Amino acid sequence: MNPTPLPPVDMHVHIVGTGAGGTGCWLRAESFYRRLQARFLLSAIGMPPESLRGDFDRLYVEHLLSKLRESSLGAAVILAQEQVYDSRGRLMEGAGLFHVPNGYVLGLGCQHPELLPAVSIHPARPDALEELDRCIAAGAVMMKILPNVQNIDCSDRRFTKFWERMAGAGLPLLAHTGGEMTLPVVDARLAHPARLELPLAAGVTVIAAHCATKSGLWDANWFSEFVAMTRRHPRLYGDNSAFCVLNNRIRGRTVPETLAEPLASRILHGSDWPVPVSGLWPRWKGYVDGATYRRWARHPNLFERDYQLKRAMGYGPETFTRIWGLIGRRAGADGSPVGTGTK
Repeated sequence: MNPTPLPPVDMHVHIVGTGAGGTGCWLRAESFYRRLQARFLLSAIGMPPESLRGDFDRLYVEHLLSKLRESSLGAAVILAQEQVYDSRGRLMEGAGLFHVPNGYVLGLGCQHPELLPAVSIHPARPDALEELDRCIAAGAVMMKILPNVQNIDCSDRRFTKFWERMAGAGLPLLAHTGGEMTLPVVDARLAHPARLELPLAAGVTVIAAHCATKSGLWDANWFSEFVAMTRRHPRLYGDNSAFCVLNNRIRGRTVPETLAEPLASRILHGSDWPVPVSGLWPRWKGYVDGATYRRWARHPNLFERDYQLKRAMGYGPETFTRIWGLIGRRAGADGSPVGTGTK
């Protein structure tokens, strides 16, 4: 009897909340620019901006689940969002755009099997190790950080024990690398992939979100450094999240190299939901043909749009299931799918 194929996974999906319903989330969207940004992102995923004033946290999760279940994907790794701390582990008041507690995503994972919880912990927190142990015991499948946004220097040797604890538990690290345009940046240098050498040396499986590519025109481009590191570190992977966005002319230049070996076998699929998905740049570069572009470029389901465009761009089936090999044991995957998709 052949084992049931594992379903495709979007391993880079953001949870956002305002705290409605007592979730513990918060979102700072007071300025005109941030309100405009929030409306734009919600419109992109098909939610009315007015929902921000209601029971938003529940509505956001229900909408995400609806779109996920309508798509070809069987599961999504949902991301907590740590607050910003200084190097001594003190909370930086007023810093950060949004916060999603670990307990919230862990609870969502318990309620919905297709939602796989990724927690977020600043290793300088006085209780970092205790929080890490709590999250591991509660079923976290991954940890996600944005070093340049959350002020985390992954190369700080004070964090060695933290990384070793992660490695011992088999908990992968998804770390933002490269440029950032959506969230306020504390220190852009912390997104250099070389900062990940210490957790890699400690035995952590690391996924460099966005493969250290540029986001804005003035960002440094560290993609070549990421590629060189994959040759030295068999536990280093990258994801293709935000490779189909409006400014993909900047980030998407690296697509051909990520499609070729030896890098292709290190790439995982992520959308960066709720960041908008666009097929304009892949079509302009000839990565997708006209018929594919017309079929999927305006598809109302961003999960499906991103999935189908990336398939057409040449990402193989393993790109969409490879994450199971990194989180399978923690996710309870035994060869039977979490979900099936409908497409």
